[in-house]
Amino acid sequence: MLIRLENDHFHTVDDRFTAVGDDEALPDSDAVILSLARFEAEGTALLAAGRDVGVRVGPADRVEALVDVLPQLALVALDFPKYRDGRAYSTAVLLRDRYGFGGEVRAVGDVLVDQAWNMVRCGFDAFETTVGPNAWAAAARRYRHVYQASADNRAPAFAERATKARDPAARVG
Repeated sequence: MLIRLENDHFHTVDDRFTAVGDDEALPDSDAVILSLARFEAEGTALLAAGRDVGVRVGPADRVEALVDVLPQLALVALDFPKYRDGRAYSTAVLLRDRYGFGGEVRAVGDVLVDQAWNMVRCGFDAFETTVGPNAWAAAARRYRHVYQASADNRAPAFAERATKARDPAARVG
């Protein structure tokens, strides 16, 4: 199931992309997801042909290899081979904050609902998961306060407290 976050709402969507293995023939569909290695070999031709291309980035792959083509990519799928491998979180933050990627950042692989809150904070906006959008939304909104800045641009709790301290109308008592 593919869940997408749009305008602060989670909903199930049909996936128009076809994930293509390194040894598989390219399908006729206009939207494909390739491994980084296959994209480096064939990506330029696919983009030139007007196809929507996504790239699957594994934990050991260097997302920096995509910097020059990020504006042309429809999505970057970040792989969680095991739920406890968190390198994709860092890659998502790099894509959003350092490289300004505005396309879809999709979580694929061993994606668990318990990870929803952190994934949204790091900039993911699409999730291949087995739970429905309501359960995903509840997990993603589990905590009101955050304690450090991230790709979601939420104000940390100390900044909220400082704002309330300066604004007498915000104080209770």
